[in-house]
Amino acid sequence: MNLEILGITVLWTFLFGYIMVGAIDFGAGFFNAYTVITGKQRVLTKVIQRYLSPVWEITNVFLVFFFVGIIGFFPKTAFYYGTTLLVPVSFGVILLAIRGSYYAFETYGSRGHKGYSFMYGLAGILIPASLSIVLTISEGGFIELIDGNPVLDYWKLFTSPLTWSIVVLSISATLYISAVFLTWYANKARDSEATGLLRRYALTWALPTMIAAGGIIVELRRHQPEHYSNIQNFWPMFLISFLLFVGTVILLYTKRQYGWAFAMLAGQFAFAFYGYGASHYPYLLYPYLTLYDSFTNPAMAISLVVVFILGLCLLIPSLILVMRLFLFDKDYVSGKGDYHA
Repeated sequence: MNLEILGITVLWTFLFGYIMVGAIDFGAGFFNAYTVITGKQRVLTKVIQRYLSPVWEITNVFLVFFFVGIIGFFPKTAFYYGTTLLVPVSFGVILLAIRGSYYAFETYGSRGHKGYSFMYGLAGILIPASLSIVLTISEGGFIELIDGNPVLDYWKLFTSPLTWSIVVLSISATLYISAVFLTWYANKARDSEATGLLRRYALTWALPTMIAAGGIIVELRRHQPEHYSNIQNFWPMFLISFLLFVGTVILLYTKRQYGWAFAMLAGQFAFAFYGYGASHYPYLLYPYLTLYDSFTNPAMAISLVVVFILGLCLLIPSLILVMRLFLFDKDYVSGKGDYHA
């Protein structure tokens, strides 16, 4: 494996970590808001707050690593993506700030306040939608070089079916991932009412997630035939992903082994995500930017790889420690050790 592939693999792993951890976090905020607005907060709020309190600060660490790494490994991405992503990424950063503020208001201020809960949930669900636009732009056709400078065609971007296919997938996948995890978590808390409600949410969002994923493949065939052709070369990964999806749904439907259901879901998204990334090779931006014409010097690359692997070695044990000390501690998960970080 050469340095370019090693570098993008490390970055892709951080991005996958952010998607999984962030989806649980964002979806939990949305479900909390939904139950507060619909008057069902007595069912879910305690379970969701027990999850959010220890982990909400950790989520964005993965995203920071990814953005720092993409510029460090591939400096030319700053030229092509820097100004063109100013609006969508700035919108995402503003949403992150809003979400953090309203989390504080809702948690430490007026508990159960519908306005705070609504803003917190809405901001959370819009964050993956806004950041997912980067994937659309990377497929090419939306950036034009004018006088040697990249310019994003916003009209073309926001009227493209591919854009909205990816946005819909980002939202539905966020809610699906979160609902499956929280079903497992509520079951560990022996809260049968919350488990049943979250299980219904998980089953509700399962089919839209798969339909949206299929819609992206259909749109890619028309928008970016080269990428579509490459995806066909990785069909075993997508087949395994689909089989794991079926396994997750069966376990949820039969009300069995929620922990294994979430493990299969994680595998489903891992195979699909890495299959998508591999099929995108070698482009970072069709047709202007590849891994090889934008890579940093070897000494810098080796240093970054070492630092990022050490970062993973720090982050993953930290998450495991948080889960063991708080999330899945038998006193904490049952509500005897509630606290707010």
